[in-house]
Parts: sequence; structure tokens; C-alpha cells
Amino acid sequence: MIYLDYQATTPLAPTALKAMLPWLEQGHANPHSPHRAGRQARAAVEVARDQVAALLPAGGRVVFTSGATEALNWAIKGASGGIVTTAIEHAAILDTAQATGRPLTVLPVNGEGLVEPQPVADGTGLVAAMLVNNEVGTIQPVAALADLAHRSGAWMLCDAVQGYGRIAIPETVDLIAVSAHKIYGPKGIGALWIRDGITLPPLLHGGDQEGGRSGTLSPALCAGFGAAARLMATQAERDADHVERLWSLAVERLGPDWTINGSTERRYHGNLNVRRDGLDVARLMSDCRDIAFSAGSACASGSGRPSHVLTALGLTEREAKSSIRLGFGRYTSEVELTDAIDRINTAARAQGR
Repeated sequence: MIYLDYQATTPLAPTALKAMLPWLEQGHANPHSPHRAGRQARAAVEVARDQVAALLPAGGRVVFTSGATEALNWAIKGASGGIVTTAIEHAAILDTAQATGRPLTVLPVNGEGLVEPQPVADGTGLVAAMLVNNEVGTIQPVAALADLAHRSGAWMLCDAVQGYGRIAIPETVDLIAVSAHKIYGPKGIGALWIRDGITLPPLLHGGDQEGGRSGTLSPALCAGFGAAARLMATQAERDADHVERLWSLAVERLGPDWTINGSTERRYHGNLNVRRDGLDVARLMSDCRDIAFSAGSACASGSGRPSHVLTALGLTEREAKSSIRLGFGRYTSEVELTDAIDRINTAARAQGR
């Protein structure tokens, strides 16, 4: 299997697995217990917290959650007033914002997949936007959105799930959601960074173990998250160079029959979303079943609807449904990517015969 679905999830880094194993094999103590074993587990959690925080702005605290979806729910439901977001956000933002019943403004994006910052209406309590879009990889002007939010007294929530450790997060945001399994860490853990001075009412009640968030933490998951974050910091330049080489190879190898969806400049280049006229994506995926790639967001797969992100860019339903997403990163080899693209091209051309 050639794995090209890094936006859905990344492979677990061996370093992260190694950090987790002692806590899975022997370190079973509750990190919230006062005895020696509990304190040892708690120490591992705090080391991990510092490692995760090292890739985030200063002047805030990291609260571990079950994942980015919980973090985003907590931030959105904990804010007050109206909500402003963009048309290409993840369902964890769009669905949660709608569920609050509060006034909601959804900003459009242009054909490049970029939002145009605009003044925030009075009464807005929260502006929420992705740093890097999960479907097309475009990088949003989060700093400009934060400036406009603050002028109206609103908080700025940054969904940094796809950008954490890869793209600089503006220092001026107020809340940041991140996830371990998008940075070569384990599934089942994420975090919400909360700027000092901001207090959110609890989303979960029943113990307050995290100071605003209830629930027993897993030292193993925390340790894996921390190790993955530390590796993102130490390998940042190497990872970035590798991704740029893979992007150039992929674009050249695909050739002129494919059109890139979204901006090619203001974009994380580990995400390549492309379309081909008349492509039957379901047939392509069947013909290339030993290549893992996506027809859109994994969270919306099977819905039968065209991607809301691609239609927001102005693509027709047919164009959106003839698009695929190739995601690659640290553990993708150039040989694998070349082989996969050649086979995808062969299968796609065969559809026109």
C-alpha cells in the first residue's frame, strides 16, 4: 500500500511510539492520583505539555483534550456573541457554530480558496478560521482576521490542525486547536491552547482534572503527542524541504491534464488537490485500490455530496466530483510517489478510451 492521505491522518512516528510504550506496558497509574506512581505519570504528562506548547505562542496554556473536535467545540461553545467563520472550514467548526444557535456569518472565499478579511460586525464574540485548509491546503490570513476580530472585541480561534508544526501560527490569536495524529502522533488526543486571561466555561463536567476540562488523561497518549511535537520542531527544515521536493515531483509527473484546485502559492505543499475533466473518481479509486488517496475530507466521505470546500471555490458539482486529494509528508518516498502518480495517470487515461 502506498499511503497518500496525510491530511486524514499521518503515520505514527517511531519516536512517538517509543515514548508511549512504557506507559502502555507498565505505567498504568492515574496521573491525577497523589501516590508515587501517579506523580510519575503526571510528570510525563507535564513534559508532554511543555513539548506541545513549544510550537505554540507564548502567553497561554495547553489543555489536553480527546482531539481537535473537542477543542473546537469547547472554544466555540465557550465563547459568547455572534460567530464569524469561513465557507471552507472543517465540519467541526461549521456544525458546532450552527449548533450554538447564535448569529453566524460565513465569509466566502475566492477561486484561490482564500478569504478576504473584512470588518467584524458589532456583537461578534468569536472569529474562527483554519490556518491551513484540510482539503486544498490553502493558508488563510489568520493574523489579519485576528486584528479585525480584536477591533470589535471578539476572540480569534485558529484551527491549526493541518498547520501546527509546519506553518507559523500568528502570535495574536486567542485560542488554538491542534491534534496529535496530524503530526505523526497517536489518535485520540489533541489540545486547546488558551491565551492567558481567557476563561472558558467547561464543556465537560466531572472532575476538572485539566483546570476547565474534566476527564482522566492517558500518559501514553500525552507522551506520544509530546514526542511527535518535539520531532516536528527538530525536523522542521528537513520535513519542509522533503515536502517541496515531493510537490515539485508530483506536479510535474501529473502533467497538463490535471488542474490544481486552490492557490499554488499560499498553500501548504504537502496537500495536492487536483481535478481532471470527466474523471470517475470512484472507478479510479477502485482501479488504484492499493494506493491510499482521498476524494475529499475523510470526515465527509460517503456522504455522496460534492465537497463544500471545492464548491465554495466556485467549482461546479461535476468539477468537484472529478477531484482527488494527494497528501504526502515525512515518510513518503520519491519512488513511492512517482509509482503512485504513474498508476493514477494510467488508470485515469484508461477511462477515456
